[in-house]
Amino acid sequence: MVTAIVHIFVDADRIPAAAQAIADLPDVSEVFSCAGDVDLIAVVRSVDHERIAAIVPEHISQVQGVQRTVTHIAFRSYSSRDADDAFSIGMGS
Repeated sequence: MVTAIVHIFVDADRIPAAAQAIADLPDVSEVFSCAGDVDLIAVVRSVDHERIAAIVPEHISQVQGVQRTVTHIAFRSYSSRDADDAFSIGMGS
C-alpha cells in the first residue's frame, strides 16, 4: 500500500465543495481543511505508485476550484499509539 499526502490549494469560495468532492474520490481516505499555507490536505492510499500518479492529476487536480497540488509520498508511518499497542501485545488487563 502506498500513502500520499497531497497539499491542495483551492479558490477560497470553493473550499467546502472541493473538500467534499475530493473526499468522495476513490482511494482518498481523509481530507482536512487547514490554516496556514495550504487550504486542504488529502491522504490518499492506493495499491501502487502508478495509481497515485493517476489519481492526483486526473481526479484531484480536476475538481472545480483546485488551483494546484503538491504531493508527498510517505515511506514509513510513526505513531506513539503504534508503539504502545505493540508493547502491550500479549499483556493481560
